[in-house]
Amino acid sequence: MEQTRKIPNQPLPTPTSQSKKRRTPLLSFLSKVSWKLRLQKRELLKNALFVLAERARDPNAKKRHLAMRGLGALAREAPDKQVRKYKKVMLDLLVRGLYDPVSSEVIHESVKTLTIMLGKIQGHGLGSFFIDITLQARTLLDDEDDSVRYSAFVLFGQLASFAGWRWKKFFTQQVNQTQDSLLSHLQDESPKVAKACKMTVRACVPYLKPRKEPSFQSEEDQKNHRLSRQLSHCHPEILLFFYANKIL
Repeated sequence: MEQTRKIPNQPLPTPTSQSKKRRTPLLSFLSKVSWKLRLQKRELLKNALFVLAERARDPNAKKRHLAMRGLGALAREAPDKQVRKYKKVMLDLLVRGLYDPVSSEVIHESVKTLTIMLGKIQGHGLGSFFIDITLQARTLLDDEDDSVRYSAFVLFGQLASFAGWRWKKFFTQQVNQTQDSLLSHLQDESPKVAKACKMTVRACVPYLKPRKEPSFQSEEDQKNHRLSRQLSHCHPEILLFFYANKIL
């Protein structure tokens, strides 16, 4: 029998300078390809926004409606980073659609897309758009269409979450002017709208101002007042009832 030869332990061969030279162009090539793909995606989004911007200003209401739907698809599918990058362009188009003078379909599609946008950007950088969106959302809370009311309540609830210190005073005024709508739609004929309204009420509770009462109050009145305020934190519907009937 032939004796097996023992192979001495030897260190693994280190890459030669020639193999390094071969690898460097490959890595460089892959890096360029990756960069070009990212650039193409950015260019595609930019070009899509340009096309949608033109259609959003078209005299034809159907084309404007399609533009809002397109913006909704972009807001849903595009990466959050890209949505934040182009948010001013998108918000400008959506607010324009929100105030469409003719088509309720354009308005509804704008509201739906705005709820997606606000979720992606978490309310950051809205600027003066916050005022425009809030004012129109308020008017849509009483819209005849169930779907429009539902989307408007969802949007108004989001605005309550994103108001921040800058718009707190303004939004407090808007909420207190909207008490009647909030109270009435808690019993909306559409269960979906009623549920959305309840969620919005909870989000708006911190902005509800107490009614002014005469400065002279008995000790019993003060106790009842404190009790009502405590209960309101747990039951927003009760709070609205108190406000509407001037109990608090």
